[in-house]
Amino acid sequence: MTSKSQSPLKFKLLAKCSVTKARVGVVTLPHSDVSTPVFMPVGTKGSMKGILQQQLYALNCEIMLSNTYHLGLKPGIETLKKAGGLHKFMNWSKSLLTDSGGFQMVSLLKLAEITENGVKFQTPYSEDKAELTLTPEHSIEIQNVIGADIAMQLDDVVKTTTRGPRVEEAMRRTVRWLDRCLTAHSRDTEQSIFPIVQGGLEPDLRKVCTDLLTQRPCRGFAVGGLSGGESKDEFWPIVRLCAELLPDDKPRYLMGVGFAADLVVCIALGIDMFDCVFPTRTARFGCALVRSGQLNLKQKVFAKDHRPIDEKCSCSTCRSYTRSYLHHIVTLEPVACSILSVHNVAFQLRLMSDIREAILQDRFPDFIKNFMAEHFSGREVPTWIVDALKSVNVEL
Repeated sequence: MTSKSQSPLKFKLLAKCSVTKARVGVVTLPHSDVSTPVFMPVGTKGSMKGILQQQLYALNCEIMLSNTYHLGLKPGIETLKKAGGLHKFMNWSKSLLTDSGGFQMVSLLKLAEITENGVKFQTPYSEDKAELTLTPEHSIEIQNVIGADIAMQLDDVVKTTTRGPRVEEAMRRTVRWLDRCLTAHSRDTEQSIFPIVQGGLEPDLRKVCTDLLTQRPCRGFAVGGLSGGESKDEFWPIVRLCAELLPDDKPRYLMGVGFAADLVVCIALGIDMFDCVFPTRTARFGCALVRSGQLNLKQKVFAKDHRPIDEKCSCSTCRSYTRSYLHHIVTLEPVACSILSVHNVAFQLRLMSDIREAILQDRFPDFIKNFMAEHFSGREVPTWIVDALKSVNVEL
């Protein structure tokens, strides 16, 4: 672990794209170095659905995400304390990032009551509807026990489509809650707290929030409150604005984004870190990720297709199974979820690796054009992507 004389997070920029805002870096954390841009697969409850930790090592996954709210309820902090933290509990030696529980204010809104003190939940696990109050202090207490390399502040999250005074209220409360998180943090030599930029779709509020958060002594920053129902035309300008406002010498994390085209665009806008449940969730529905989009392996067209999912992919799934076989078992046999999840996570990680290499060789604009041509083959590239890329000097 990191000694008291060292920072538990160091960020080194290795290269910048000469055309876009994209960059390559390395985040040095107590448990591993993390190459950026990075996609972080999600293991909400300390386990990624359909994938063993050994398989993640084989895929060279350097960091994954878990959730404070769910782990705080089950197994609970006493069990995690006895285990020596989540790394030991789940047998994972690489880096971890924990979400704070703020997102559950939206996803479990019917069970939540939000006040200045924190969020009172009716727990979805309890038959007697027991209540849990998640305050900034308690969120950090749980995350200190979990021991994640990066811990997120508890933020006041509203639906992205919300308008009016509630958006500014949530933004300013997020700043106040950050101060409470930083005060409560007891493992600053081992864990880094990331603040979360809020402010909805209001550029002025995003600017105010970013200015306030960057005055605090933090080692990285996240952009929250997006990918929640807003249009893509509303989404990308906020991403670009926040990336421009955040410090150049610290990692920038865009929460909850995972579609391949979105990743390519947001990296061009200056984002370094991403997470999403999409790769494993879509695997459970029988869909495999490829550069041209998705293959719905439930479709009969794959019944006699004896090619791998992707002939250019070296993951264990593509080396071992055909589309025909997967068509035979998807959504019917539990093992199919694992087989497809391995490929889908491998796809995301390989996409990030290819992007890093393109930036290092200063050919990222060409990579973008080739990617979009393949991804939207036979279709018009969405206007929002054209506009977003044009804003960083890439003409499709």
